[in-house]
Amino acid sequence: MKNASDYGVLMMNLGTPDAPHTAEVRRYLREFLSDSRVVDLNPLLWKPILNLIVLTFRPPKVAKVYQQVWMDEGSPLLVLSQRLKENVKLALLERTGYSVPVELAMTYGNPSVESAANKLREQGVKNIIVIPMYPQFSATTTAAAYDRLMKSLKRCPHWPSLQLLHDYADHPLYIKALCNSIRTQWDKQGERRHLVFSYHGIPKRYVTNGDPYARRCETTSRLVAEELELGDHEWTHVYQSRFGREEWLQPYADVTLKALPSMGIKKINVISPAFSIDCIETLEEVTLELGDEFKHNGGLAFDYIPALNDSADQVDLYVSLIEKNTKQWT
Repeated sequence: MKNASDYGVLMMNLGTPDAPHTAEVRRYLREFLSDSRVVDLNPLLWKPILNLIVLTFRPPKVAKVYQQVWMDEGSPLLVLSQRLKENVKLALLERTGYSVPVELAMTYGNPSVESAANKLREQGVKNIIVIPMYPQFSATTTAAAYDRLMKSLKRCPHWPSLQLLHDYADHPLYIKALCNSIRTQWDKQGERRHLVFSYHGIPKRYVTNGDPYARRCETTSRLVAEELELGDHEWTHVYQSRFGREEWLQPYADVTLKALPSMGIKKINVISPAFSIDCIETLEEVTLELGDEFKHNGGLAFDYIPALNDSADQVDLYVSLIEKNTKQWT
């Protein structure tokens, strides 16, 4: 087996608590919600709210939710991201004949960017392609990951060459993968249903100030709908996970799903294309909370279409992104 030192791959996801307990959740939320990319309020105003209110009352509730979705091997986000990483590494070996170093890092929590970078350095990597695992760019996710990466390099005397990906919201293999997963669900349930695209929301003000996230989400929904030949009345685009009193991107998922049955739409599938890996927002918020909202208001059938996770289609997508963006090193 050849040992390739031409380049390595750093895959970055958001992060997760180390355990589904209050202390670990509080530690994670403190790091996550202290990032000005995520909450851009004046620190003099936000810090007291965060420390005295949010981190006092929210961690116990969130810990209970994590306990509902926790896997034997750990947090779903971490476990499934690691499986994807290993499958990408194997696919690169099969395609190139080289053992390409591939590491996983989280913007918040573990494995840290420093630990992943050290592993790449130990393998002699001088060039790194960085793949943020966010299909649609946002300053709150992708840019925050790059902030964390650059901070980790601040004390590094010798920087590697970096290739930073923007996003893949309209990549043909990504659209194909989403369509394949939708068709698989339709075949499994024996019928096509109204399709709801539910994306993680951000404050509307961020988009007004220039964040392209909403536009990139709309592009993904439109391309999938076109590929599936859906009419305008056969799909709906919404945003979930709003927090606080500020206006977020609309239409809101919970409000919309409550209203769908009264409009005659009583059977739906929900897919969350902003999440490359299933996590608390999809496994609990979408599957349980939104599902209950829909059924309690007259809905008859609700089924969530899983994220791409470590599927063969997602592996093909990531390998394609890597091959295309490392030609200068190979």
